[in-house]
Amino acid sequence: MESSKRSKRTRKSGGVYAAILAGGIGSRFWPLSRETTPKQLLKVVGDESLLKSTIRRLSPLVPSDRVLIVTNARQAEIIRLHLSYGGDGKALKPGYIVEPLGKNTAAAIALAAFDIYRKDPEGIMAILPADHIIKDGKSFRATVKAAIEAAREGHLVTFGIVPTSPETGYGYIKAGAKAVSRINGYSVKPVERFVEKPDIKRARKYLASGGYFWNSGIFLWKAARILDEIKTYLPEVYNGLDSANSPAETAEAYKGFKDISIDHAILEKAKDVVVIPADFPWSDMGTWSSFGEILEPDENGNIVKGRVVDIGSENSIIIGCDRAVATIGLKDFILVDTPDATLVCPKERAQEVKEVVNILKKKKYIEHEVHKTVERPWGSFTLLEHGEGYKIKKIRVEPGRRLSLQLHKYRSEHWVVITGVARVQRGEETVDIAINQSTYIPRGVKHRLENPGETPLEIIEVQNGEYVEEGDIVRFDDDFERK
Repeated sequence: MESSKRSKRTRKSGGVYAAILAGGIGSRFWPLSRETTPKQLLKVVGDESLLKSTIRRLSPLVPSDRVLIVTNARQAEIIRLHLSYGGDGKALKPGYIVEPLGKNTAAAIALAAFDIYRKDPEGIMAILPADHIIKDGKSFRATVKAAIEAAREGHLVTFGIVPTSPETGYGYIKAGAKAVSRINGYSVKPVERFVEKPDIKRARKYLASGGYFWNSGIFLWKAARILDEIKTYLPEVYNGLDSANSPAETAEAYKGFKDISIDHAILEKAKDVVVIPADFPWSDMGTWSSFGEILEPDENGNIVKGRVVDIGSENSIIIGCDRAVATIGLKDFILVDTPDATLVCPKERAQEVKEVVNILKKKKYIEHEVHKTVERPWGSFTLLEHGEGYKIKKIRVEPGRRLSLQLHKYRSEHWVVITGVARVQRGEETVDIAINQSTYIPRGVKHRLENPGETPLEIIEVQNGEYVEEGDIVRFDDDFERK
């Protein structure tokens, strides 16, 4: 790695960076997860999304300006808008590594490693999925600190979760009995082998032996070190990315890459791979059944959220929304209700939810893609009704925020204020509109909606025209840098 392109230093050498893998949608969490609201943007526990929690959990070890979100082009824009306002009103502004194609974790990590190495040849990178739940941030950061020191020593570090049950949904790591070192009280053990997801008999054996750990998918190493391994075991990936000088060249190189995980491509073959046993509470939220690991069940073993009335159910997950949901006598079932879609299935078949999403795509049902209520950095909108040539929405604008200055080529809009005060820019005029008042926006006229007040603004918007989809927006100015 001697090329001048890679050796240019733009940051202090030896910094710690994080690459957060956020390219998927979490289709096994349908109907909550959709293409425009992927799993990592859901608020599963607490008031923040899984992605925001992942970024904040790293602080202060890795400030947000040294965090890289590795994703695809469509998700990058969705995520950027999602992070425009944090829970404290402040934007999170990580960097973005945009993959031209999804090729599994080996290619994604290679792309991020090249980016970090070119900034900082001695840089250390942590690899984290965007959708894990780790409730004990302090314990997590302590483990990361130990892993950083192990990475400085040249190790490829994996995090092995201390198993608490004979889990068949995770891969396992078999650790050597003798630690290669101890750092800050943590044992650094050699990895003997990686093990695929076992059946229940083998999972019980692994749990009893004490030498096996769940493979968390969290890794930490020097960017230079992992690039050396990629050059050895995936030379086509190394050479393709090393020689690419533009997004177009990167996209062309990607076409020839293997669809393979970093575990299979590198870690199963490389030397000096170590595991640090991690005992912080952890869940990868793989399926709906994972809810039982992170939320406290009631006396009947049920996890119940929302407007739910239940009689006699056991060991079930029942998630309601705005409308009332009544259940009677469910046993080991999953029921998830949203305004436009409902899932009902046995727990043991939770993995098949992904296939439901594939069928929805084939049938061209929009329920795989969008929710009725869509979050925006200025607030949200809810689709109330639509038909040929018209669409009706309820739009909510948070205090002090505003939509972009825009026009529509194919539709007109009629706005009626139902709560708050709307400041409307229409052409050359700006007016304030109160409850029960309305305004009309002809097609082709520049306009903007703003909430100047201290309480949320809500309006009903009626669109009419030959095309009433989101694509009919021409933006001239936007607080959130959308095009």
